[in-house]
Amino acid sequence: MTEMTSSAGTIEQAVTRLRDLQRANRHDAALQAVQPLLAAHPLNRDLALIEAISLRHLHRFDDCLARLDVLMDRQPGYSLGWQERGLVHIAQRDAPLAIAALVRAVAINPALPMAWRMLEGVYRLVGDTANAAHAAAQGAALKALPPEVVHATALFSDGDLVPAEAIIRQFLIGFGDHPEAMRLLARIGLAREVLDDAEALLAAALTIAPDHRPARIDYIDVLIARHKYAEADRELAPLLAATPHDQRLRTQAGTICVGLGRHDDAIAHYRSLLADLPVLPDDPVNRATRADLNLWMGHALKTIGQRDAAIAAYREAAAIRPEFGDAWWSLANLKTFRFTDADIAVMQAGEASEATAPVDRVHLAFALGKALEDKRDHAASWDYYARGNGHRRAESRYRPEVIETNTAEQIRVCTGAFFAERAGWGCAARDPIFVLGLPRAGSTLLEQILASHPQIEGTQELPDIQRIVLELQGREPDLDHPRYPGTMADLTADQARALGERYLADTRVHRSEGRPLFIDKMPNNFRHIGLIHLILPNATIIDARREPMACCFSNLKQLFAQGQEFTYAVDDIARYYRTYLNLMRHWDTALPGRVLRVIHEDVIDDLEGQVRRMLDACGVPFDPACLAFHENRRSVRTPSSEQVRQPLFRTGLDQWRSYEAWLEPLELALGDALTTWRT
Repeated sequence: MTEMTSSAGTIEQAVTRLRDLQRANRHDAALQAVQPLLAAHPLNRDLALIEAISLRHLHRFDDCLARLDVLMDRQPGYSLGWQERGLVHIAQRDAPLAIAALVRAVAINPALPMAWRMLEGVYRLVGDTANAAHAAAQGAALKALPPEVVHATALFSDGDLVPAEAIIRQFLIGFGDHPEAMRLLARIGLAREVLDDAEALLAAALTIAPDHRPARIDYIDVLIARHKYAEADRELAPLLAATPHDQRLRTQAGTICVGLGRHDDAIAHYRSLLADLPVLPDDPVNRATRADLNLWMGHALKTIGQRDAAIAAYREAAAIRPEFGDAWWSLANLKTFRFTDADIAVMQAGEASEATAPVDRVHLAFALGKALEDKRDHAASWDYYARGNGHRRAESRYRPEVIETNTAEQIRVCTGAFFAERAGWGCAARDPIFVLGLPRAGSTLLEQILASHPQIEGTQELPDIQRIVLELQGREPDLDHPRYPGTMADLTADQARALGERYLADTRVHRSEGRPLFIDKMPNNFRHIGLIHLILPNATIIDARREPMACCFSNLKQLFAQGQEFTYAVDDIARYYRTYLNLMRHWDTALPGRVLRVIHEDVIDDLEGQVRRMLDACGVPFDPACLAFHENRRSVRTPSSEQVRQPLFRTGLDQWRSYEAWLEPLELALGDALTTWRT
């Protein structure tokens, strides 16, 4: 290299020097310097873009487009790559292709002044005055914003969250409240899942600028992410009434309908969106959108028991995008679906391809694990399950110590004496029935049985207890030295009652049938039984428990949509199971008789006896409809949705034994839990 030596330092420093060469119009030198770096770092998009820019300036347009083909195939969401493609087509005097590329660029990243300027010029060239005016308006809007906000927005849109956040925070410190800057910081918070901060920022921005439509749309996204579907619905209604054909608003409407349990309405939204969306097979964004809509429609159809229609929707999603791992996994996650040999070949090709996105590869691995398990090829099946788990665990930030510390704190704080001093506290209502425990332990089956009773309504895995926990933890919690559950000791009787009343008020939106009792089936609520008892002392609490090998194995082969990060490694799931047993034994000591334990295997062996136990605990008379639970057509959103629509069979109890050759580490990690799990 003539302008760059091997001691140039980091890639970031190299990129800076290469850009300096380009600013000095030394494109031959920049190209000579970037190519060996790109050979060593072929996935670095900054280097790839620098190479493309220099090739364009050197009028090597075909070479430039070939490099951009590779870049955009790997990173189709990189706006600067599409902008560069547009600039090449402008240089080639190809207006249609230039417009297509530049429109793609600004769709990903609206904070691209150059792209808007070029679009305005090309539109005027072809006589499209309306779009030229729109591009000019967008460019003028960017020019009216502070440069720091424009730069940070561009970085954020291309996924560079760290520098974007640093720039926008520094700007807000110096400038003060600025609605667009506050909106951007909220969007960064949403991307980082710091949802309470994002909600507060957007609410404040809308107080300053109530007519800021993009901020209100983002606010709806945050409310959806926080499962505040009723509030999101209220915010969306006037926007959707004003612009009923807006694709983003209609998509939000579908998501809200799912969250509120209005699945028929959600399906109608998705079908309408698909009907209005053109079919553009060569447009990756169009293909991704159509595939996603079919996937979401499949989920809603599955939830209401329309299995065949759900399968058709999932298959359509996979046909549009053969590497779409979520579509294949959704078929596998029906549990009762069986793949063909041709399906397996397509999935194996996708899982093995370097071009497949990591998230798709994980979904494909789990789907192949299930497909080959059904083929009784257990060695190959385990290999795919292990690969999927390995990928998922590698990207996870889960630390078992956090859960164990919280458990130790629950045991320290929530003693029998603690509750005796607070006897009579909380909201006296007996409406909620909490079905909790580990995932894949039979809680969906218990919910389906109970929801078949005319006095009990099934809802879903409600996030409301966790939301209260987050408030008690405070912002920016120290997970190694948590404030919760210690903060429960600071609550007054009035505050405990108010929390119980708020829980009932917030969950009422899910109670569409008006039955006196309802089920909250969030498994992880077992960690918060002390809080539940404090704020809702008359609620029913049922612990769904399953034999440890069967339960842990079932978790190891399950890919969860979100959360449950402890399920992707043998040691993690074993430690979690043992921690669960430890905490449940504490609740038995501190709150004797408060929790009804229901063993999954006992339900299989003695359905009527276990049903009578549960109904007695809920305070309702026996009803034979609970024995015919599989005939209940209610909505079920968990992975067991198809299984609970069938009569009980014993065949699933010992599925793990087909994998015994690979599960010795799990047995060792579980230790005495294998013999003491019932107590």
